[in-house]
Amino acid sequence: MLSNGLVMVAIILLINIVYVSFFTIRMILTLKNQRYLAAFISVFEVVIYVVGLGLVLENLDQIQNLIAYAVGYGLGVLVGMKIEEKLALGYITVNVITTELASDLPNQIRSKGFGVTDWMAHGREGQRLMMEILTSRKSEKSLYETVKVLDPKAFIISHEPKAFHGGFWVKSIRR
Repeated sequence: MLSNGLVMVAIILLINIVYVSFFTIRMILTLKNQRYLAAFISVFEVVIYVVGLGLVLENLDQIQNLIAYAVGYGLGVLVGMKIEEKLALGYITVNVITTELASDLPNQIRSKGFGVTDWMAHGREGQRLMMEILTSRKSEKSLYETVKVLDPKAFIISHEPKAFHGGFWVKSIRR
């Protein structure tokens, strides 16, 4: 079966897509402090890597195998990113800055289930309402949509917190 050049290319391509997808997910899990799951995935990742690289090295005279390996690597990065996007692991902090001072924006956002800390801030063009919202990455798009409906001109910045402690919302996610 491996003597057929087209089958060999397809196998190498598929192996590298799976390998790099595992690699991408493992790296993300490592960054999110999921050590044991990352270590578990790395076992399968290395086995797949060795098999795929072995196939290429055994047939190094076949340029199509090397091309399949490289293309599989690139596709694996894309597949791994898509998988991580679907998993949406972790939390984000979203900062929202608005000129809507008279509106009840923080309470409207809270009514959608988001925790909001708000305060008055001063920008180049005067007073602003500043809100900081911690939410799961799974709820990120919903939060953006909610803010955009309530204030289409709101300035939104998000970042991933490394760690957090205290607060009513944090107590609820630890349960």
